[in-house]
Amino acid sequence: MTMTLIKPPALEPVTLAEVRQFLRLDNDGEDALLTGLIKAARETLEVQTGLALIDQTWRFYADSWPKSGVVRIAKYPVRSVVAVTAYIEDGMPVSIAGHDLHLSGYARPARLYLAARSRPVQPLSGLEIDFVAGFGETGNEVPDALRHAIMTLVAHWYEFRGVYGAAQQPVSYPPAFERAIGLWRRVSL
Repeated sequence: MTMTLIKPPALEPVTLAEVRQFLRLDNDGEDALLTGLIKAARETLEVQTGLALIDQTWRFYADSWPKSGVVRIAKYPVRSVVAVTAYIEDGMPVSIAGHDLHLSGYARPARLYLAARSRPVQPLSGLEIDFVAGFGETGNEVPDALRHAIMTLVAHWYEFRGVYGAAQQPVSYPPAFERAIGLWRRVSL
């Protein structure tokens, strides 16, 4: 089971102005650097936690229907299912109707129950689920602790840039970042 990002978030959870204020910067000479650091910090947080902060569209691939009818999607939170396609006869795509789907998107992992199931014939990636994941369309809908974690990581990277070579990055994460995202990390037993 794999996932591919189809449509990235339209904006970042924190603005350049918020980061400049957090860093107490008055000039705009390093805005390009800060913009890149904001994006990298968001991506780092999302990879480490399995979260999608701002609405983004993903495609989930599975080889077959689970016997239980429940597909587990590791991205959180799943706000909606856009499309479900099964590749059955001769690789022909068959769209699954919305009334056959039941989403529990705020469970972790999200669960999608497929009421009427046709078994995909295509042996690999015979099932595609397109979904929107994220806390909302703007940074205001992202939990404050996660927004603060991004700003803390941006500040850390900004302060320690050039101290270590590119091959040595990331050297560390600040403890405040680790604590802020700790509650959001998925832990496997």
